[in-house]
Amino acid sequence: MTGADGGGPAPVRIVFLGGLGEIGRNCACIEVDGRILVLDVGIMFPDPDMPGVDLVLPDFSYLRENAERVDGVVLTHGHEDHVGGLAYLARDFPLTVYGSELTLGLARNRVSEAGLDDQVTWVPVVDGERRRIGPCDVEFIPVTHSVPHAFAIAFHTPQGVVLHSGDFKLDLHPVDGRRTDLTRMGALGADPGVRLLLCDSTNAEEPGFTPSETTVGETLRKVFLARPGRRFVVTSFASHLHRIQQVVDAAIAGGRKVATLGRSMQKNVALARQLGVLAIPDDSLVDIGEVEDLPPGQVCVISTGSQGEPMSALARLATGDNRFFRLRPDDVVVISAHPIPGNEWSVGKVIDGLHRLGVEVVHSGVEAVHVSGHARRGELATLHSVVRPEHVIPVHGEYRHLVNHARLAETMGISSDRIVLCEDGDAVVLDEGGVHRDGTVPGGYLFVDGSTVGDVGHGLLRDRMVLAEEGVVMIVATVDLRAADVVGVPQVVTRGWAVDPVTEAVLEEARTAVADALAHALAEGNQDHESLSRAARKVLGRMIGTRTRRRPMIVPVIVTV
Repeated sequence: MTGADGGGPAPVRIVFLGGLGEIGRNCACIEVDGRILVLDVGIMFPDPDMPGVDLVLPDFSYLRENAERVDGVVLTHGHEDHVGGLAYLARDFPLTVYGSELTLGLARNRVSEAGLDDQVTWVPVVDGERRRIGPCDVEFIPVTHSVPHAFAIAFHTPQGVVLHSGDFKLDLHPVDGRRTDLTRMGALGADPGVRLLLCDSTNAEEPGFTPSETTVGETLRKVFLARPGRRFVVTSFASHLHRIQQVVDAAIAGGRKVATLGRSMQKNVALARQLGVLAIPDDSLVDIGEVEDLPPGQVCVISTGSQGEPMSALARLATGDNRFFRLRPDDVVVISAHPIPGNEWSVGKVIDGLHRLGVEVVHSGVEAVHVSGHARRGELATLHSVVRPEHVIPVHGEYRHLVNHARLAETMGISSDRIVLCEDGDAVVLDEGGVHRDGTVPGGYLFVDGSTVGDVGHGLLRDRMVLAEEGVVMIVATVDLRAADVVGVPQVVTRGWAVDPVTEAVLEEARTAVADALAHALAEGNQDHESLSRAARKVLGRMIGTRTRRRPMIVPVIVTV
């Protein structure tokens, strides 16, 4: 393929819609000859300054505006921060989605729950497969991660190979024996060469190498063996099937039956067993309703809730609100996960609740019951040395992770002018002259609040933060427009407001001050609702701010007669 002017190979444009400067919302576009391939469509969990928000999506404006040019969606793996947004994008236009059979199965759950199965065509691919999708030959290269059957993706384009590492680690002893295929990546680096590497940056600050997932299995066996006769509840990400397999193995080795708790855990375990990814003998799996009838030393419950989600199975256990069983003081809860940044408080609250019940809690601060699924600096350096890319763009991480990855790339011999630091909304072009910036597209947050998508803006979130931190003061006044006068004395109603003698005095004075301000506005001929509300809000806000040093939300209610 040649460029539009016929003067050489067509350039490749890459647009980043999410995942650069944050953990989550991973989404990018690969564009050649006017056609688009979408790489991952992920979600992000809300930050503490996003009250009431359930999920955060990439801004899909660019994709909606160019829907007729989209040839497909390519998925690296089945984590929610890479596939959880498909159900929302499928509302806008039909999608053809490519990924491993397990990845598609995990992604299909949300799409089916949204009733959008007819909007998505699922196309499974296997390790090492290379197929033509729209403008590119797309090659699916096996990598090891904390969910099975993850891929690095090599896009064979007119400008050479664009290699996306996906989320990966170099685990030499993976649970399923499926290692990151460095041999194939090295072969691409040697011939035809990798023009551009887009590489996972999550652990770019961490020295050394990430421990093997199998080390967690060894720890779990020790934890189980040291506590015979006690009931275990182990919580992990429902997609972390390698971890779940090791929990199962440790439980069965100790003569225990296994039950699953939480809808996503039950669904994912069933899917993984169906695909042969998870091996649990039928006689070792029991229904969650049976655990109370079994001796404690014969029970292991594998549960959701490792991130302290308020309505999760583990959170309900911690408050004694789970309908299947109640925790006892002799039980053991193992939290086999690290908190996602921003979730530390929620996880801590659940752990406190468990301790109040007298339960023993084992987490990664106590025993090595968790390892990361992302490459540390030693592994990143190894990948760079094998691939030998011409250009590098760090992806997948907060901005400090991207910066540290860029510095690492320089130590591996990549000159700084061949390393591009991008953020959400940035676009770059790869052509015969190298990588160049190419403007921006909308790359902000799209908030999901219940069934509402996109109508929650930053202004609304600011209002919610004010309500949460400062409360609300409502002033209700009645005015007679014909007489141009205030009827009676305005009433003040507060919510979330600490009332003491000082604030009571301020609010009492405010009633008179607002009445005077409204009378003055009416005398000047202001009779429209907005002008009167503005006058009341101004005087009330100034008085409260000056006298109490607080800035609550001021809500004037003007009743006209």
